[in-house]
Amino acid sequence: MRRLVVALALLTAARPAPLLAQGTPGRDSVVQHPRPRPFTYFFRSALVPGWGQASLDRRLTGGIFVAFEGIALGMTLKANTELQYLQQINSDLVPAKRAERQDWIVLVVMNHLFSALEAYVSANLFDFPADLGLRTLPGGRTGFGVTLPVRH
Repeated sequence: MRRLVVALALLTAARPAPLLAQGTPGRDSVVQHPRPRPFTYFFRSALVPGWGQASLDRRLTGGIFVAFEGIALGMTLKANTELQYLQQINSDLVPAKRAERQDWIVLVVMNHLFSALEAYVSANLFDFPADLGLRTLPGGRTGFGVTLPVRH
């Protein structure tokens, strides 16, 4: 009798694991994407504006940062070339052109910073639901309501 009790206890305590083909209901039907690491995208966009946004599939935003970077770099080079010419002819406009070049350099640096910050925020809001909706309140009340789906 004692052997029978021990055998039953062992059989009920050790449950076999499900086979690979069996799977568990609910786990296989939902595909979960890994949450991005925000600082990775921050440093990508700090290095090359728009890279972090492109990695997060935000191509329009990344394209805007790339376009502004191109314009600002082009204007920096143009102002630098004009500054060199004004220095060669000893013009009185050298201080103004030097200030213009510094302004464009500041805009390039700020574009890197804003691109990095935007990529950081986008990575933090990666799993935020995109399907937000506005509707009027029931009962004829003035105002509006916002529907936010919450996963639990």
